[in-house]
Amino acid sequence: MSQTQVQETEKPQFYLKDDHHPEHSTMLGFWLYLMSDCLIFAVLFATHGVVGRNYAAGPAPADLFDLNLIAINTAMLLFSSITYGFAMLQMERNAKMETLFWLGVTGVFGAIFLALELYEFYHLIHEGAGPTRSAFLSSFFTLVGTHGLHVTFGIIWLITLMVQVKKHGLNPENRRRLMCLSMFWHFLDVIWIGVFSFVYLLGVLG
Repeated sequence: MSQTQVQETEKPQFYLKDDHHPEHSTMLGFWLYLMSDCLIFAVLFATHGVVGRNYAAGPAPADLFDLNLIAINTAMLLFSSITYGFAMLQMERNAKMETLFWLGVTGVFGAIFLALELYEFYHLIHEGAGPTRSAFLSSFFTLVGTHGLHVTFGIIWLITLMVQVKKHGLNPENRRRLMCLSMFWHFLDVIWIGVFSFVYLLGVLG
Protein backbone atom coordinates (compact mmCIF):
# COMPACT_ATOMS: atom_id res chain seq x y z
CA MET A 1 0.00 0.00 0.00
CA SER A 2 1.40 3.34 -1.00
CA GLN A 3 2.02 6.21 1.40
CA THR A 4 -0.70 8.27 -0.33
CA GLN A 5 -3.31 5.57 0.30
CA VAL A 6 -2.35 5.37 3.99
CA GLN A 7 -2.76 9.13 4.38
CA GLU A 8 -6.23 8.98 2.76
CA THR A 9 -7.48 6.31 5.17
CA GLU A 10 -6.26 8.14 8.30
CA LYS A 11 -8.94 10.10 10.10
CA PRO A 12 -8.17 13.80 10.46
CA GLN A 13 -7.41 15.03 13.99
CA PHE A 14 -8.76 18.43 14.89
CA TYR A 15 -7.29 18.53 18.41
CA LEU A 16 -4.66 16.80 20.47
CA LYS A 17 -5.96 14.45 23.11
CA ASP A 18 -3.16 15.36 25.48
CA ASP A 19 -3.67 19.10 24.95
CA HIS A 20 -3.83 21.09 28.20
CA HIS A 21 -5.10 24.49 29.25
CA PRO A 22 -2.41 27.15 28.68
CA GLU A 23 -0.98 28.30 31.99
CA HIS A 24 -2.15 31.74 33.19
CA SER A 25 -4.36 32.30 30.11
CA THR A 26 -7.59 32.22 32.14
CA MET A 27 -6.31 34.76 34.65
CA LEU A 28 -5.17 37.10 31.88
CA GLY A 29 -8.52 36.84 30.15
CA PHE A 30 -10.39 37.43 33.38
CA TRP A 31 -8.28 40.50 34.20
CA LEU A 32 -9.21 41.88 30.78
CA TYR A 33 -12.88 41.24 31.56
CA LEU A 34 -12.57 43.05 34.91
CA MET A 35 -10.96 46.01 33.16
CA SER A 36 -13.93 46.19 30.78
CA ASP A 37 -16.26 46.09 33.80
CA CYS A 38 -14.25 48.93 35.34
CA LEU A 39 -14.99 51.00 32.26
CA ILE A 40 -18.71 50.29 32.57
CA PHE A 41 -18.81 51.39 36.19
CA ALA A 42 -16.58 54.39 35.45
CA VAL A 43 -19.16 55.59 32.93
CA LEU A 44 -21.99 55.05 35.44
CA PHE A 45 -20.11 56.90 38.18
CA ALA A 46 -19.33 59.75 35.78
CA THR A 47 -22.97 59.96 34.71
CA HIS A 48 -24.10 60.11 38.32
CA GLY A 49 -21.50 62.79 39.01
CA VAL A 50 -22.94 64.92 36.21
CA VAL A 51 -26.69 64.48 36.84
CA GLY A 52 -26.63 63.45 40.51
CA ARG A 53 -27.92 66.84 41.67
CA ASN A 54 -30.69 67.19 39.10
CA TYR A 55 -33.66 66.47 41.36
CA ALA A 56 -36.41 67.93 39.09
CA ALA A 57 -38.03 69.52 42.15
CA GLY A 58 -38.20 66.07 43.67
CA PRO A 59 -36.64 64.43 46.72
CA ALA A 60 -32.90 64.75 47.36
CA PRO A 61 -30.63 62.01 48.76
CA ALA A 62 -31.00 63.33 52.30
CA ASP A 63 -34.77 62.84 51.97
CA LEU A 64 -34.51 59.27 50.71
CA PHE A 65 -31.50 57.36 51.96
CA ASP A 66 -31.38 55.53 55.28
CA LEU A 67 -27.66 55.44 56.06
CA ASN A 68 -28.16 52.94 58.89
CA LEU A 69 -29.72 50.45 56.47
CA ILE A 70 -27.03 51.12 53.88
CA ALA A 71 -24.31 50.63 56.50
CA ILE A 72 -25.77 47.22 57.41
CA ASN A 73 -25.94 46.32 53.73
CA THR A 74 -22.33 47.38 53.24
CA ALA A 75 -21.27 45.25 56.22
CA MET A 76 -22.96 42.21 54.65
CA LEU A 77 -20.93 42.58 51.46
CA LEU A 78 -17.69 43.23 53.34
CA PHE A 79 -18.28 40.15 55.50
CA SER A 80 -18.90 38.11 52.35
CA SER A 81 -15.44 39.07 51.05
CA ILE A 82 -13.88 38.02 54.34
CA THR A 83 -15.62 34.65 54.29
CA TYR A 84 -14.61 34.12 50.66
CA GLY A 85 -11.05 34.71 51.78
CA PHE A 86 -11.52 31.98 54.38
CA ALA A 87 -12.78 29.69 51.60
CA MET A 88 -9.64 30.35 49.58
CA LEU A 89 -7.45 29.58 52.58
CA GLN A 90 -9.23 26.25 53.01
CA MET A 91 -8.83 25.57 49.30
CA GLU A 92 -5.06 26.00 49.69
CA ARG A 93 -5.20 23.40 52.47
CA ASN A 94 -7.13 21.11 50.07
CA ALA A 95 -9.97 20.97 52.63
CA LYS A 96 -13.01 20.36 50.46
CA MET A 97 -15.79 20.46 53.06
CA GLU A 98 -14.39 23.54 54.81
CA THR A 99 -14.13 25.30 51.45
CA LEU A 100 -17.75 24.49 50.68
CA PHE A 101 -18.81 25.71 54.13
CA TRP A 102 -17.21 29.14 53.71
CA LEU A 103 -18.50 29.43 50.15
CA GLY A 104 -21.98 28.77 51.51
CA VAL A 105 -21.56 31.46 54.18
CA THR A 106 -20.40 33.86 51.47
CA GLY A 107 -23.52 33.11 49.45
CA VAL A 108 -25.74 33.78 52.47
CA PHE A 109 -24.14 37.19 53.07
CA GLY A 110 -24.50 37.99 49.36
CA ALA A 111 -28.17 37.00 49.42
CA ILE A 112 -28.81 39.23 52.46
CA PHE A 113 -27.12 42.11 50.63
CA LEU A 114 -29.40 41.61 47.63
CA ALA A 115 -32.51 41.31 49.80
CA LEU A 116 -31.75 44.62 51.55
CA GLU A 117 -31.06 46.30 48.22
CA LEU A 118 -34.35 45.08 46.77
CA TYR A 119 -36.12 46.30 49.92
CA GLU A 120 -34.56 49.74 49.43
CA PHE A 121 -35.66 49.85 45.79
CA TYR A 122 -39.19 48.78 46.73
CA HIS A 123 -39.37 51.43 49.46
CA LEU A 124 -38.15 54.20 47.14
CA ILE A 125 -40.58 53.27 44.37
CA HIS A 126 -43.41 53.01 46.91
CA GLU A 127 -42.59 56.55 48.07
CA GLY A 128 -42.82 57.82 44.48
CA ALA A 129 -39.06 58.04 44.00
CA GLY A 130 -38.76 55.65 41.09
CA PRO A 131 -36.14 55.78 38.34
CA THR A 132 -38.32 58.02 36.15
CA ARG A 133 -38.81 60.71 38.83
CA SER A 134 -35.58 62.63 38.11
CA ALA A 135 -32.19 62.37 36.44
CA PHE A 136 -30.67 61.81 39.89
CA LEU A 137 -32.88 58.80 40.55
CA SER A 138 -32.36 57.43 37.03
CA SER A 139 -28.59 57.44 37.48
CA PHE A 140 -28.93 56.07 41.02
CA PHE A 141 -31.09 53.10 40.03
CA THR A 142 -28.87 52.37 37.02
CA LEU A 143 -25.61 52.42 38.98
CA VAL A 144 -26.80 50.54 42.06
CA GLY A 145 -28.94 48.17 39.99
CA THR A 146 -26.01 47.28 37.73
CA HIS A 147 -23.94 46.44 40.78
CA GLY A 148 -26.81 44.37 42.16
CA LEU A 149 -27.04 42.41 38.90
CA HIS A 150 -23.33 41.65 39.16
CA VAL A 151 -23.82 40.34 42.70
CA THR A 152 -26.75 38.21 41.48
CA PHE A 153 -24.64 36.64 38.74
CA GLY A 154 -21.83 36.19 41.27
CA ILE A 155 -24.13 34.19 43.55
CA ILE A 156 -25.29 32.03 40.63
CA TRP A 157 -21.64 31.43 39.74
CA LEU A 158 -20.88 30.65 43.38
CA ILE A 159 -23.63 28.03 43.60
CA THR A 160 -22.48 26.47 40.32
CA LEU A 161 -18.92 26.20 41.62
CA MET A 162 -20.11 24.67 44.89
CA VAL A 163 -21.84 21.95 42.88
CA GLN A 164 -18.69 21.42 40.82
CA VAL A 165 -16.44 21.24 43.89
CA LYS A 166 -18.79 18.81 45.60
CA LYS A 167 -18.87 16.60 42.51
CA HIS A 168 -15.25 16.79 41.30
CA GLY A 169 -13.34 18.07 44.32
CA LEU A 170 -10.64 20.73 44.37
CA ASN A 171 -9.06 19.77 41.07
CA PRO A 172 -6.94 22.30 39.14
CA GLU A 173 -9.89 23.41 37.03
CA ASN A 174 -12.09 24.17 40.03
CA ARG A 175 -9.22 25.93 41.80
CA ARG A 176 -8.76 28.17 38.77
CA ARG A 177 -12.49 28.93 38.66
CA LEU A 178 -12.57 29.71 42.38
CA MET A 179 -9.67 32.11 41.89
CA CYS A 180 -11.54 33.90 39.10
CA LEU A 181 -14.66 34.19 41.22
CA SER A 182 -12.53 35.49 44.10
CA MET A 183 -11.24 38.30 41.88
CA PHE A 184 -14.78 39.07 40.72
CA TRP A 185 -16.22 39.06 44.24
CA HIS A 186 -13.55 41.36 45.67
CA PHE A 187 -13.96 43.63 42.65
CA LEU A 188 -17.65 44.02 43.49
CA ASP A 189 -16.64 44.90 47.04
CA VAL A 190 -14.39 47.70 45.81
CA ILE A 191 -17.11 49.03 43.50
CA TRP A 192 -19.63 49.03 46.34
CA ILE A 193 -17.28 51.00 48.59
CA GLY A 194 -17.24 53.60 45.82
CA VAL A 195 -21.04 53.53 45.60
CA PHE A 196 -21.40 53.86 49.37
CA SER A 197 -18.96 56.77 49.54
CA PHE A 198 -19.83 58.63 46.34
CA VAL A 199 -23.57 58.05 46.07
CA TYR A 200 -24.83 57.63 49.61
CA LEU A 201 -22.42 59.48 51.92
CA LEU A 202 -21.72 62.42 49.62
CA GLY A 203 -25.38 62.52 48.62
CA VAL A 204 -26.59 62.80 52.20
CA LEU A 205 -23.74 64.67 53.87
CA GLY A 206 -22.27 66.59 50.92
